[in-house]
Formats: sequence, C-alpha cells, structure tokens
Amino acid sequence: MNIKIKRLVEEAILPSFAHPGDAGMDLCSVEDKVLKPSESALVKTGLSIELPKNTEAQIRPRSGLAYKKAVTVLNTPGTIDEGYRGEIGIILINHGKEDFVVQKGMRIAQMVIKPILEVTVEEITELSGTTRGEGGFGSTGTH
Repeated sequence: MNIKIKRLVEEAILPSFAHPGDAGMDLCSVEDKVLKPSESALVKTGLSIELPKNTEAQIRPRSGLAYKKAVTVLNTPGTIDEGYRGEIGIILINHGKEDFVVQKGMRIAQMVIKPILEVTVEEITELSGTTRGEGGFGSTGTH
C-alpha cells in the first residue's frame, strides 16, 4: 500500500520505519520548541498526507520519549482522516519535571496506517444479552 506525502517546507523529513516490520513510522519536528513541565504544544511536521480510501493514520507516542522524558502525545491516538489534507501536527505534552526541548529533525511521534470500516448507525430499543452484560470499570477485580 502506498501513501502520498507532501513536504510543505524543504526541511521536512519524510516518515520512515526504523526497522523492518515496525508498525509505526517516525514523524519529525520542523521547529524548535520548549515544553515546560505540564505544558502542551502543537509541534509541526511540515508534512501533509493523502491516505488510501478506507484508511486512517493514527498518531501515537514514541515509547522512548514517554519512558525517558515523560513526553507523550496528548490525544493518543490522534486520528488523521483520509480526507484531511492539512499539515500533520503533533500535540505533545510534557509530564516531566524539567523543560523538554524539541529540536528540528527530532523524532517526536509515530504514525500507524490502519484500515477503517464503513458503518451505518442503527437505533434499536434493546441490545442482545451477554455474559458480561453491563460490567465494566474494574468489574473483573484487581488480580
């Protein structure tokens, strides 16, 4: 499957897989920015995308940034719909205790391309029964 990527600025870095078989492609910043503790900001990638029909791009955190720096993607996973043609922006949040410096060219998130199902909403008055029923939010216990 091919996806079409447009560089909006010359220094934008095309998404790429770090290793064969990886699910996510790295996305990089095209700007320098400082995130203070508890601060969030939109970080530009300088890229726009044209996705194949019935797909979405999910924007996810990079595990290394989350683990080592407590920096993650705020609206995880972010969704890019197939019809969107604007710039890919990443909403980062700094959950750490120190300033986090985003640098041009830094890998800040990953993008996973996923299929979507076209569905039709059907209103009904009763749902079918299941063993689980309405149990949720810890209904299976803590162990």
